[in-house]
Amino acid sequence: MYTQEPIFLDPVLQERIWGGTKLAEVFGYNLSSEHTGEAWVISAHPNGPSKIKNGALAGKTLLDAWQHNRELFGEHDNEDYPLLVKILDAKTDLSVQVHPDDTYAQKVEDEPYGKTECWYVVDAEPGAEIVFGHHAQTKEQLEQMIDQGEWNQLLRRIPAKKGDFVYVPSGAIHAIGAGIVILETQQSSDITYRVYDYDRKDDQGNTRDLHLESAKAVSTVPHETTDTRKPAVTIGARTEQLLVQNEYFSVYHWDITGEAEVETPDSFVQVSIIGGAGEVILGEQSFALKKGDHFVMPVHIDRYVMKGNMEAIVSHV
Repeated sequence: MYTQEPIFLDPVLQERIWGGTKLAEVFGYNLSSEHTGEAWVISAHPNGPSKIKNGALAGKTLLDAWQHNRELFGEHDNEDYPLLVKILDAKTDLSVQVHPDDTYAQKVEDEPYGKTECWYVVDAEPGAEIVFGHHAQTKEQLEQMIDQGEWNQLLRRIPAKKGDFVYVPSGAIHAIGAGIVILETQQSSDITYRVYDYDRKDDQGNTRDLHLESAKAVSTVPHETTDTRKPAVTIGARTEQLLVQNEYFSVYHWDITGEAEVETPDSFVQVSIIGGAGEVILGEQSFALKKGDHFVMPVHIDRYVMKGNMEAIVSHV
């Protein structure tokens, strides 16, 4: 089946203890909870596959399409869909956490992927911060500081503002702080080792599980920070910045002002509209776009037009 249109997706909303209502306020999503923390907007993960909104596959999930219509995605070594795109609303601080790499995930968790991810800050309240990394210099020091609960001395905090980008490889201790909305592009993994959760309790008075031994095993020491961004370039009506490119994904920020012709790489492409409005044009067909829309462009469509005034995060393997 060779669909000649983008595959538009409905987000899968996930309730979280730290979530709020900004996914409705910023993106217009219909929330059933005032603690909605995550929208899995491009997902073929079994824990929350996105539903297809249009075309011959309407009503099926992206996971269904990956399993039964692989021709839409091209040749890949991966048995499982490799990427996952989320939008997160942190009304309060997320837990401090860390993720394993592929080797550890496959050996210990029997899962195909570890989790390397990256964040584009869509919105941030004044004074917002993220936890990114730590101050320990050796594994022994890291373990000692975790065991003794020396969180203020251990954790590295940095300010966050709209438009920031953070690359978070597996092994990096991290957390999104209160008042931040991010778009996250990651490997398609749901493995999280919780290091610290501020001793908070859920509605039943229970604290959430921590995973300290696993976290100690996978954390990178000392912490490493890498600025992966390249200078922005202007290509016709599109200003493009490569945010990160590695073995897992390439992620770009686009500003479109007018009519931009796009040539696709030798891969399916994921597009998330995070600002403005416009349309995507394929031949004689036009599809309206607005902030909060997400689609996958199938691999066999090698050229299309983005028209309007829009801001987008674009990714591919």
